[in-house]
Amino acid sequence: MAKVEIYTKFYCPYCVRAKSLLKGKGAEFEEFEISMGGPKRTEMLERSNGSTTVPQIFINGQHIGGCDDLYALDAKGGLDPLLST
Repeated sequence: MAKVEIYTKFYCPYCVRAKSLLKGKGAEFEEFEISMGGPKRTEMLERSNGSTTVPQIFINGQHIGGCDDLYALDAKGGLDPLLST
């Protein structure tokens, strides 16, 4: 099973939407809540080449991007193969 990581903030509709898609695919994920900043926010910035928006999603260490990127990947048929590895 794929290792899925998602950085989120409270009250973020894009985060809710991304998590909903992942849950609908049956994917388990580790969520890092970064509303208050801290080391996980710094980690996200480093891993995502400075992207400050949330969510930031990683599958097996590969940076997918945000919610729109996740949905675009799914529309192209690329999400299921990543989740099955």
